[in-house]
Amino acid sequence: MADIQEPQLALSDSAARQLANATKTVPQLSTISPRWLVHLLQWLPVEAGIYRLNKVKNAKDIRVACAKRDESELPQTFVDYEEQPREYFLNAVSTVLDVHTRVSDLYSSPHDQIKEQLRLTIEIIKERQESELINNPDYGLLSAVAPEQVIYPLTGAPTPDDLDELLTKVWKEPAFFLTHPLVIAAFGRECTRRGVPPPTVSLFGSQFLTWRGVPLIPSDKVPVADGKSKILLIRVGEKRQGVVGLFQPGLAGEQSPGLSVRFMGINRNAIASYLISLYCSLAVQSDDALALLDDVEIGKYHEYPDTYK
Repeated sequence: MADIQEPQLALSDSAARQLANATKTVPQLSTISPRWLVHLLQWLPVEAGIYRLNKVKNAKDIRVACAKRDESELPQTFVDYEEQPREYFLNAVSTVLDVHTRVSDLYSSPHDQIKEQLRLTIEIIKERQESELINNPDYGLLSAVAPEQVIYPLTGAPTPDDLDELLTKVWKEPAFFLTHPLVIAAFGRECTRRGVPPPTVSLFGSQFLTWRGVPLIPSDKVPVADGKSKILLIRVGEKRQGVVGLFQPGLAGEQSPGLSVRFMGINRNAIASYLISLYCSLAVQSDDALALLDDVEIGKYHEYPDTYK
């Protein structure tokens, strides 16, 4: 006996959806990070893309003495300067964005196609900027650490003793530690194992672990290789003779400090092009403003297999 199918009594969901408007989000980019380093640095404008870092020469040779009754015994001295100071040149992170005019004309509702293409490209450029500030071989933080400011962990994993040792290297107004999130997790485990869980502090509306009152700032741009990473300790600010960021002010098409977007025209294939450039660099004004804990173990390979691919 054949099954008797019941007649459809109501409009189906799938058919009804054809008349409904879906709420559409802007494109989500999973690689966007908070970029705390960029927020925490002091940024200085430079002229003509050049920053000359003048330093005192042989500071220990400057002679002074406590005042005595016989002023004829006062020492004579002067402060000498380095004759060939280092000059920092701004580095450009740039690309050309192409958008077909047909796409921007026809498909810009509810979201403007050009605006979204520019927003996403700028985010990628800013992520690259933070990576360069840490890893650039010419001016990045890791390459700027003086040899005497590099130390190594006592046992492999990051411990409170290691961070205390870093603080002896940057003891004049340290601002923050900078490291990979996996290192912060490893440090937290070591603190818990010792029974000294680190307190937290609120910055920019987010919570950060601290040690001796100095926050541990995470960045996924700090390199991880073979189960090891690094921890930087940084003093910031021009008045503190610390680490400063450098940017070019007054750019044509400036969108934010050091970042410009310029329309380059439309070619014969109806492709509109936009030049996006970000000019920046970084300078360490004094060697004792930066220290590095190198070869920090974050765990065995099998514990974090996806990290080392």
